[in-house]
Amino acid sequence: MPASQDDSLSLLGDLIAQARKAGADSADAVLFDSVSLSLSQRLGKPEKLERAESGDLGLRVFVGRRMAMVSSSDRKPAALKELVERAVAMARNVPEDPFCGLADPDSIARTWPDLDLDDPREPAAETLIEQARIAEETALAVDGVTNSEGAEANWGRVGIVMVGSNGFAGGYTVSSRSLSVSVIAGEGTAMETDYDWTSAVYAEDMEDAAAIGRRAGERAVRRLGARKVATARVPVVFDPRVANSLLRHLVGAISGPAIARGTSFLKDRLGDQVFAAGIRIVDDPHMPRGRRSKPFDGEGMPNRRREIVEDGRLTTWLLDLRSARQLGLETTGHAARGTASPPSPSPSNLYMEPGPVSPEELISDIESGFYVTQMMGSAVNGLTGDYSRGATGFWIERGQIAYPVSEVTVAGNLKDMFLRLRPANDLVFRTGIDAPTIRIDNMTVAGK
Repeated sequence: MPASQDDSLSLLGDLIAQARKAGADSADAVLFDSVSLSLSQRLGKPEKLERAESGDLGLRVFVGRRMAMVSSSDRKPAALKELVERAVAMARNVPEDPFCGLADPDSIARTWPDLDLDDPREPAAETLIEQARIAEETALAVDGVTNSEGAEANWGRVGIVMVGSNGFAGGYTVSSRSLSVSVIAGEGTAMETDYDWTSAVYAEDMEDAAAIGRRAGERAVRRLGARKVATARVPVVFDPRVANSLLRHLVGAISGPAIARGTSFLKDRLGDQVFAAGIRIVDDPHMPRGRRSKPFDGEGMPNRRREIVEDGRLTTWLLDLRSARQLGLETTGHAARGTASPPSPSPSNLYMEPGPVSPEELISDIESGFYVTQMMGSAVNGLTGDYSRGATGFWIERGQIAYPVSEVTVAGNLKDMFLRLRPANDLVFRTGIDAPTIRIDNMTVAGK
């Protein structure tokens, strides 16, 4: 069974002490203990039912300005002794890094909020089986649905503990639930597939399994009879399922390492008008029951809610300690880490605040345009902002969804796209990086 948090703190504390005794000037260690239950089925027949428990720890040591990191799933004393010796030996033989190192003891997090991230109820396997059954059967019952690609239900819990020689010691536990289903509509060469899903920290916050199945089936049927369209410059509307990809591109462009290397199209735009006036993009690590919430960052630093974009202006980079030192700035508390690699910046619960109009109002004046529901592939140049992605969805005519469209490419430049972006009022928190329906005018839709 996974260790208790107190046992994990003690284990890592002993590991840090061993590292210091072996010659490390400083060190930190992180441990992940996880347990999961997963179920998949297709056409009512189970394909997988698995329960797994795992544990992994990572040790990072510093000898002067040299750093090394090693990981192991073996917690026996002899294995940990070998782990420490290997880490210190590696650190003595790598090049110096003037920007590496732990946080100053005066700056680490000492207290943090309870974010209600752990649903204490582990579901029975029968519960997951029933959810998957309902979702798939409801989807198959939609008129026009002819087959299923399967349904999956998952539960997991992970305990995260971190200790550093700078005095930091803390941990928290996160649980997760998810349900998804994918079905096929049509027959022969005229088949289309679509899906839906729900995920949450607590089971009670998930959407109803029947609703998930019904939407998946209806979406698949709506895609039947997809056409190709001629190349044109038109307004493009991004469904919330794909609109959050625009936020992911923003994250890549404002990540500290990209800024320090000068490889971002936004590298000189801090404080500038990057989006239209009125646009606000928020990162909130302290959202109760948030899908990406965490009480402190991956280096034991305090974190907080930040307006990444305020009234269209870019207000901050996403920084960990190393990239902050490179830029001569303070960390923003965005460090994330695993056990086998050093920390790097990553957002928490990132979202674009909703706009003032409904999705229907957002498209009502579009004479001809494209509503994107799925995207595939990616040709996004982080240095220039050039954007090109394959897409499927629906053509808009005279302010209404007219017919399904496939095999097109949506292209533009993110610098222009961000400035022309307009959000609707239908924001729903589903993944941890979320956006409402988004409209961007004057984009290229390349078709036949």
